[in-house]
Amino acid sequence: MTHPAQDPVYLVALEWLARLNDEDAAEQDRRAFARWLDEDPAHPAAYARAQALWNRFELVRPAARRMQRRRAVLGALAALAAVPALYVLSRQHFLADYRSGVGERRRIVLADGSAVELGSDSALSVSFDAGRRHVTLHRGQAYFQVAADAARRFSVQAGDGVTTALGTQFDVKLLDGIVTVSVTEHAVAVRPRPGAAAVTVAAGWQMQYGESGGAAPVRFDQAATLAWRQDRLVFNDVPLATVLAELQRYQRGPIFLMDAGVGALPVTAAFHVSDPQEALRGLAETFPIRLRVVAGYATLVYAR
Repeated sequence: MTHPAQDPVYLVALEWLARLNDEDAAEQDRRAFARWLDEDPAHPAAYARAQALWNRFELVRPAARRMQRRRAVLGALAALAAVPALYVLSRQHFLADYRSGVGERRRIVLADGSAVELGSDSALSVSFDAGRRHVTLHRGQAYFQVAADAARRFSVQAGDGVTTALGTQFDVKLLDGIVTVSVTEHAVAVRPRPGAAAVTVAAGWQMQYGESGGAAPVRFDQAATLAWRQDRLVFNDVPLATVLAELQRYQRGPIFLMDAGVGALPVTAAFHVSDPQEALRGLAETFPIRLRVVAGYATLVYAR
Protein backbone atom coordinates (compact mmCIF):
# COMPACT_ATOMS: atom_id res chain seq x y z
CA MET A 1 0.00 0.00 0.00
CA THR A 2 1.29 3.47 -0.83
CA HIS A 3 2.25 5.46 2.25
CA PRO A 4 0.00 8.54 2.40
CA ALA A 5 3.02 10.86 2.54
CA GLN A 6 4.08 9.42 -0.84
CA ASP A 7 0.58 9.25 -2.36
CA PRO A 8 0.42 11.84 -5.18
CA VAL A 9 -3.35 12.23 -4.80
CA TYR A 10 -2.93 12.97 -1.10
CA LEU A 11 -0.20 15.50 -1.83
CA VAL A 12 -2.47 17.26 -4.34
CA ALA A 13 -5.23 17.28 -1.70
CA LEU A 14 -2.80 18.86 0.73
CA GLU A 15 -1.95 21.46 -1.91
CA TRP A 16 -5.64 22.30 -2.36
CA LEU A 17 -6.01 22.57 1.40
CA ALA A 18 -3.14 25.02 1.50
CA ARG A 19 -4.46 27.03 -1.43
CA LEU A 20 -8.00 27.32 -0.07
CA ASN A 21 -6.75 28.35 3.38
CA ASP A 22 -4.61 31.08 1.86
CA GLU A 23 -6.08 34.51 2.44
CA ASP A 24 -5.41 35.28 -1.24
CA ALA A 25 -7.58 32.39 -2.46
CA ALA A 26 -9.88 33.59 -5.25
CA GLU A 27 -13.22 32.39 -6.54
CA GLN A 28 -11.49 30.84 -9.54
CA ASP A 29 -9.45 28.70 -7.14
CA ARG A 30 -12.64 27.40 -5.56
CA ARG A 31 -14.13 26.59 -8.97
CA ALA A 32 -10.96 24.77 -9.99
CA PHE A 33 -11.06 22.87 -6.70
CA ALA A 34 -14.65 21.80 -7.37
CA ARG A 35 -13.65 20.51 -10.80
CA TRP A 36 -10.76 18.57 -9.26
CA LEU A 37 -13.11 16.94 -6.75
CA ASP A 38 -15.37 15.78 -9.58
CA GLU A 39 -12.56 14.30 -11.66
CA ASP A 40 -12.04 11.14 -9.61
CA PRO A 41 -13.80 9.47 -6.64
CA ALA A 42 -10.39 9.24 -4.94
CA HIS A 43 -10.08 13.02 -4.82
CA PRO A 44 -12.84 13.78 -2.27
CA ALA A 45 -11.59 10.94 -0.07
CA ALA A 46 -8.03 12.24 -0.14
CA TYR A 47 -9.16 15.78 0.63
CA ALA A 48 -11.34 14.57 3.51
CA ARG A 49 -8.32 12.81 4.98
CA ALA A 50 -6.18 15.92 4.66
CA GLN A 51 -8.92 18.13 6.11
CA ALA A 52 -9.54 15.84 9.09
CA LEU A 53 -5.85 15.71 9.92
CA TRP A 54 -5.47 19.45 9.56
CA ASN A 55 -8.39 19.94 11.94
CA ARG A 56 -6.50 17.94 14.55
CA PHE A 57 -3.57 20.29 14.06
CA GLU A 58 -5.82 23.32 14.52
CA LEU A 59 -6.99 21.94 17.87
CA VAL A 60 -3.45 21.55 19.13
CA ARG A 61 -1.89 24.74 17.79
CA PRO A 62 -3.18 27.24 20.41
CA ALA A 63 -1.86 25.14 23.29
CA ALA A 64 1.39 24.60 21.46
CA ARG A 65 1.87 28.32 21.03
CA ARG A 66 1.36 28.89 24.74
CA MET A 67 3.81 26.15 25.63
CA GLN A 68 6.33 27.12 22.94
CA ARG A 69 7.35 23.48 22.67
CA ARG A 70 7.76 22.03 19.21
CA ARG A 71 7.27 18.41 20.25
CA ALA A 72 3.83 19.21 21.68
CA VAL A 73 2.47 19.77 18.17
CA LEU A 74 4.50 17.24 16.22
CA GLY A 75 1.87 14.56 16.61
CA ALA A 76 -0.74 16.71 14.89
CA LEU A 77 1.71 18.00 12.30
CA ALA A 78 2.97 14.54 11.53
CA ALA A 79 -0.62 13.61 10.85
CA LEU A 80 -0.52 16.24 8.12
CA ALA A 81 2.18 14.13 6.49
CA ALA A 82 0.29 10.97 7.53
CA VAL A 83 3.08 9.64 9.74
CA PRO A 84 1.79 6.80 11.94
CA ALA A 85 1.15 7.71 15.56
CA LEU A 86 3.66 5.22 16.91
CA TYR A 87 6.38 6.78 14.77
CA VAL A 88 5.47 10.21 16.12
CA LEU A 89 5.70 8.96 19.68
CA SER A 90 9.04 7.36 18.96
CA ARG A 91 10.37 10.76 17.93
CA GLN A 92 9.46 12.32 21.26
CA HIS A 93 12.34 10.70 23.20
CA PHE A 94 10.77 11.65 26.51
CA LEU A 95 13.21 9.35 28.29
CA ALA A 96 16.35 10.87 26.76
CA ASP A 97 18.78 12.13 29.39
CA TYR A 98 19.51 15.36 27.52
CA ARG A 99 17.53 17.31 24.94
CA SER A 100 17.92 20.63 23.17
CA GLY A 101 15.11 22.79 21.89
CA VAL A 102 14.59 24.17 18.41
CA GLY A 103 17.35 26.69 17.72
CA GLU A 104 19.14 25.82 20.97
CA ARG A 105 22.77 24.77 21.41
CA ARG A 106 23.50 23.08 24.71
CA ARG A 107 26.84 22.15 26.29
CA ILE A 108 26.91 19.17 28.66
CA VAL A 109 29.75 17.80 30.78
CA LEU A 110 29.27 14.08 31.41
CA ALA A 111 30.20 12.20 34.57
CA ASP A 112 33.56 11.10 33.12
CA GLY A 113 34.56 14.66 32.20
CA SER A 114 33.74 14.29 28.50
CA ALA A 115 32.03 17.34 26.97
CA VAL A 116 29.13 17.20 24.52
CA GLU A 117 27.67 20.09 22.57
CA LEU A 118 24.13 19.34 21.40
CA GLY A 119 22.86 21.02 18.26
CA SER A 120 19.32 22.21 17.65
CA ASP A 121 16.45 19.79 18.28
CA SER A 122 18.66 16.93 19.47
CA ALA A 123 18.27 14.17 22.06
CA LEU A 124 20.92 12.09 23.80
CA SER A 125 20.98 9.27 26.36
CA VAL A 126 23.97 8.19 28.43
CA SER A 127 24.83 4.78 29.90
CA PHE A 128 28.08 4.57 31.87
CA ASP A 129 29.20 1.65 34.02
CA ALA A 130 32.47 0.13 35.23
CA GLY A 131 33.23 -1.40 31.87
CA ARG A 132 32.01 1.03 29.24
CA ARG A 133 30.85 4.52 28.33
CA HIS A 134 27.94 4.35 25.89
CA VAL A 135 25.95 7.25 24.48
CA THR A 136 22.91 7.10 22.17
CA LEU A 137 22.14 9.97 19.82
CA HIS A 138 18.40 9.63 19.22
CA ARG A 139 18.13 12.55 16.83
CA GLY A 140 19.96 15.67 15.77
CA GLN A 141 23.65 16.45 16.10
CA ALA A 142 26.34 16.42 18.78
CA TYR A 143 30.02 17.31 19.02
CA PHE A 144 32.04 15.15 21.40
CA GLN A 145 35.26 15.96 23.26
CA VAL A 146 36.11 12.67 24.92
CA ALA A 147 37.96 12.45 28.24
CA ALA A 148 40.73 9.85 28.35
CA ASP A 149 39.89 6.59 30.15
CA ALA A 150 41.95 3.61 29.05
CA ALA A 151 39.74 1.19 30.98
CA ARG A 152 36.47 2.24 29.34
CA ARG A 153 35.98 2.93 25.68
CA PHE A 154 33.62 5.73 24.68
CA SER A 155 31.08 4.83 22.00
CA VAL A 156 28.17 6.63 20.33
CA GLN A 157 25.18 4.75 18.93
CA ALA A 158 23.37 6.56 16.12
CA GLY A 159 20.96 4.68 13.88
CA ASP A 160 22.15 1.10 13.45
CA GLY A 161 25.83 1.98 13.78
CA VAL A 162 28.31 2.63 16.56
CA THR A 163 31.24 5.04 16.60
CA THR A 164 34.01 4.25 19.10
CA ALA A 165 36.41 7.00 20.08
CA LEU A 166 40.11 6.34 19.90
CA GLY A 167 41.00 9.33 22.09
CA THR A 168 39.39 12.07 20.07
CA GLN A 169 37.01 14.87 19.13
CA PHE A 170 34.31 14.23 16.57
CA ASP A 171 30.87 15.25 15.34
CA VAL A 172 27.90 12.92 14.82
CA LYS A 173 24.76 13.96 12.92
CA LEU A 174 21.61 11.87 12.42
CA LEU A 175 19.41 13.33 9.71
CA ASP A 176 16.72 11.54 7.70
CA GLY A 177 18.14 8.12 8.57
CA ILE A 178 21.69 9.02 7.46
CA VAL A 179 24.46 9.25 10.06
CA THR A 180 27.47 11.45 9.35
CA VAL A 181 30.59 11.06 11.49
CA SER A 182 33.18 13.85 11.10
CA VAL A 183 36.49 13.54 12.96
CA THR A 184 38.43 16.64 13.98
CA GLU A 185 41.07 15.12 16.26
CA HIS A 186 42.76 11.69 16.43
CA ALA A 187 40.47 8.94 15.07
CA VAL A 188 37.33 6.85 15.58
CA ALA A 189 36.23 3.35 14.61
CA VAL A 190 32.86 3.31 12.86
CA ARG A 191 30.81 0.12 12.68
CA PRO A 192 27.91 1.02 10.33
CA ARG A 193 25.70 -1.91 11.39
CA PRO A 194 25.86 -4.87 13.79
CA GLY A 195 28.27 -7.48 12.52
CA ALA A 196 29.93 -5.17 10.00
CA ALA A 197 33.66 -4.58 10.01
CA ALA A 198 34.77 -1.41 11.78
CA VAL A 199 36.25 1.36 9.65
CA THR A 200 38.92 3.64 11.11
CA VAL A 201 38.23 7.30 10.33
CA ALA A 202 41.10 9.69 10.99
CA ALA A 203 41.06 13.42 11.72
CA GLY A 204 40.02 15.44 8.69
CA TRP A 205 37.90 12.59 7.32
CA GLN A 206 34.18 11.95 7.35
CA MET A 207 32.07 8.82 6.96
CA GLN A 208 28.36 8.33 6.31
CA TYR A 209 26.19 5.29 6.86
CA GLY A 210 22.52 4.34 6.75
CA GLU A 211 20.24 1.40 6.06
CA SER A 212 22.23 0.41 2.98
CA GLY A 213 25.52 0.31 4.88
CA GLY A 214 28.49 2.63 5.06
CA ALA A 215 30.29 4.70 2.45
CA ALA A 216 34.05 5.04 2.25
CA PRO A 217 35.50 7.92 4.31
CA VAL A 218 36.09 11.19 2.45
CA ARG A 219 37.84 14.46 3.23
CA PHE A 220 35.51 17.16 4.56
CA ASP A 221 35.37 20.92 5.02
CA GLN A 222 35.68 21.31 8.77
CA ALA A 223 34.60 24.96 8.82
CA ALA A 224 31.41 24.18 6.91
CA THR A 225 30.59 21.00 8.83
CA LEU A 226 31.03 22.62 12.25
CA ALA A 227 29.49 26.01 11.36
CA TRP A 228 26.42 25.00 13.41
CA ARG A 229 28.54 25.55 16.54
CA GLN A 230 28.60 29.26 15.58
CA ASP A 231 24.86 29.27 14.78
CA ARG A 232 25.43 29.09 11.04
CA LEU A 233 24.64 26.53 8.35
CA VAL A 234 26.99 26.28 5.38
CA PHE A 235 26.16 24.21 2.29
CA ASN A 236 28.48 23.40 -0.61
CA ASP A 237 26.68 21.69 -3.51
CA VAL A 238 24.19 20.05 -1.13
CA PRO A 239 20.84 18.80 -2.53
CA LEU A 240 17.94 21.12 -1.81
CA ALA A 241 16.03 18.31 -0.06
CA THR A 242 18.89 17.94 2.42
CA VAL A 243 19.07 21.70 2.96
CA LEU A 244 15.35 21.77 3.78
CA ALA A 245 15.79 18.88 6.22
CA GLU A 246 18.60 20.80 7.94
CA LEU A 247 16.52 23.99 8.14
CA GLN A 248 13.64 21.94 9.59
CA ARG A 249 15.72 21.36 12.72
CA TYR A 250 15.71 25.12 13.36
CA GLN A 251 12.03 25.80 12.66
CA ARG A 252 9.02 24.91 14.77
CA GLY A 253 6.67 24.53 11.83
CA PRO A 254 7.13 21.66 9.37
CA ILE A 255 8.62 22.07 5.90
CA PHE A 256 7.10 19.89 3.14
CA LEU A 257 8.85 19.44 -0.20
CA MET A 258 5.84 19.07 -2.51
CA ASP A 259 7.76 18.53 -5.77
CA ALA A 260 10.47 15.89 -5.47
CA GLY A 261 11.87 16.94 -8.84
CA VAL A 262 13.55 20.02 -7.35
CA GLY A 263 14.93 18.13 -4.35
CA ALA A 264 18.18 17.31 -6.14
CA LEU A 265 19.02 20.93 -7.01
CA PRO A 266 22.56 21.64 -5.71
CA VAL A 267 22.69 24.44 -3.15
CA THR A 268 25.75 26.47 -2.18
CA ALA A 269 24.80 28.98 0.50
CA ALA A 270 25.28 30.06 4.10
CA PHE A 271 22.52 30.96 6.55
CA HIS A 272 22.23 32.11 10.14
CA VAL A 273 20.06 29.67 12.06
CA SER A 274 18.10 32.38 13.90
CA ASP A 275 15.70 32.93 10.98
CA PRO A 276 15.01 29.78 8.91
CA GLN A 277 12.11 31.52 7.13
CA GLU A 278 14.52 34.16 5.85
CA ALA A 279 16.75 31.34 4.62
CA LEU A 280 13.77 29.77 2.84
CA ARG A 281 12.91 33.09 1.22
CA GLY A 282 16.50 33.41 0.06
CA LEU A 283 16.30 29.96 -1.52
CA ALA A 284 13.06 30.91 -3.27
CA GLU A 285 14.73 34.00 -4.74
CA THR A 286 17.70 32.00 -6.01
CA PHE A 287 16.18 28.70 -7.14
CA PRO A 288 13.09 27.79 -9.20
CA ILE A 289 10.93 27.14 -6.14
CA ARG A 290 8.05 28.93 -4.47
CA LEU A 291 6.82 28.86 -0.89
CA ARG A 292 3.35 28.67 0.57
CA VAL A 293 2.94 29.16 4.32
CA VAL A 294 -0.22 27.55 5.69
CA ALA A 295 -1.87 29.10 8.76
CA GLY A 296 1.38 30.88 9.57
CA TYR A 297 3.00 27.59 10.50
CA ALA A 298 3.59 24.86 7.89
CA THR A 299 5.75 25.74 4.85
CA LEU A 300 5.08 23.97 1.54
CA VAL A 301 7.86 24.13 -1.08
CA TYR A 302 6.88 23.79 -4.76
CA ALA A 303 8.69 23.88 -8.08
CA ARG A 304 8.19 27.23 -9.78
